[in-house]
Amino acid sequence: MYDQPRPDRSAPVTTFDQMLERVRYEGAYPTRERTEEAVRTVLGALGRRLTGDERVDLAQCLPVEAALALTSSVPDGEPLTGWGFVKDLAARTGATPATVRWDTGAVLAAVTRIAGPELLARILHQLPEGYALLFGQAELCRPEPAAA
Repeated sequence: MYDQPRPDRSAPVTTFDQMLERVRYEGAYPTRERTEEAVRTVLGALGRRLTGDERVDLAQCLPVEAALALTSSVPDGEPLTGWGFVKDLAARTGATPATVRWDTGAVLAAVTRIAGPELLARILHQLPEGYALLFGQAELCRPEPAAA
């Protein structure tokens, strides 16, 4: 597990301002403040779902402000499907599930671009079903373990 070198991601390729502009464009948000609120809320919620190397690696490739939002929440042991994630975040914020789904899609589309395909695949492998769609990816069926 530790014998494979990790890429040096000490300096993010994307700045927080660039990330906010991407999310603002994707989500058609009227203001930078509303965009930043969506980014911090969604990344905080995602931080409650991710653990281990995937959480660390994602935080390393995000801009510092986004990484702090991701890691500000302690991971929650209760697994939630993608739809459960949206409902939980709606309940926590008082927003409608439709608004949360919109925010999640806009923010996670930017995260997908920043993380890249390899890290995204690892993240989706860790999360329960339904998250691929939130990241703007096709939801592929996972093979069932063979019965012995």
